[in-house]
Amino acid sequence: MKIKCPICRQRTEWQNNPFRPFCSERCKMIDLGSWASEAYKIENSLDDETGDEPSEKEINNA
Repeated sequence: MKIKCPICRQRTEWQNNPFRPFCSERCKMIDLGSWASEAYKIENSLDDETGDEPSEKEINNA
């Protein structure tokens, strides 16, 4: 099965590819660098007013 590398978009084999989902170590390291420099971010979707976060009482009783 062939997939597109998420960095350079080159088509690459999925099976037996030690760098998957990337095509090469270079693309893998570019992606790691983007995470390390905070170019990629995961947004915090918890909102204090929705009650999604456990209360202090729930944390202390756990």
